[in-house]
Amino acid sequence: MPISIHGKRIIVTGGASGIAAAAVKALAREGADIVSFDVTEAEGRKIAEQASSEGPGKVDFRRVDVRRRQEVEQAVSAAVTKLGGLDAVLNIAGVERTGLIGALADEDIELMFDVNVKGLMAICAASFPHLKEQGGSIVNFGSDAGLGASTGHAYYGASKGAVHAFTRQAAAEYGRHNVRVNTVIPAIWTPMYDAYRDRMSDEELRNHDAAMAQHIPLGGKLGDATADISPVLMFMVSDASRFITGQIIAVNGGIGMVR
Repeated sequence: MPISIHGKRIIVTGGASGIAAAAVKALAREGADIVSFDVTEAEGRKIAEQASSEGPGKVDFRRVDVRRRQEVEQAVSAAVTKLGGLDAVLNIAGVERTGLIGALADEDIELMFDVNVKGLMAICAASFPHLKEQGGSIVNFGSDAGLGASTGHAYYGASKGAVHAFTRQAAAEYGRHNVRVNTVIPAIWTPMYDAYRDRMSDEELRNHDAAMAQHIPLGGKLGDATADISPVLMFMVSDASRFITGQIIAVNGGIGMVR
């Protein structure tokens, strides 16, 4: 089956930056119509306007804090009205805080679980009644940190491990309604990764880059949001992925291998 997303109606969370911003632009170029959610309003609107101007798909932006369930429900309803229906959801919004076990402040831990887990769950729950009308695709974003040990990522990894578990449960529950739910694990160079690098000393950064070069089989560094992950997301929201659900799709250059 040829891959086409022309006319697909998609909600993307986290659309003001990083992977989500690249996805918004790439999906619009292929003719999808999108409503983008983010708390960063100025940049979110800028990305939406750029993507719409390039077309042929149209992108609308709404300021949405995924931590607020009522706000999510209202935003999803408004997005579906704007789009005239719903075919897919990309749950890309996420935050990361690093620190050894016991070293992170409660507010940092709560923020990660509120956004990465509870916010994602709220988006799924609000979107499902609209998706089940004719079937569709939910793509959640996990992490290699949720599959294996990574120093300083215990809490972030725990939040992403919860995403992996929730995805499997949602896939089983939603499948009878022809709604598929999968997790993508990215290893992509993003502003979040830039911020992580900025917190390192020169020596730590040299050691980190040397380790990445050794441990990522394809290219020795993180991938590109437009070239490496956007095409995978197109596939996952297209009808070509109609028989895939409950899976972890790793787009990570081989840094972690799912079994």
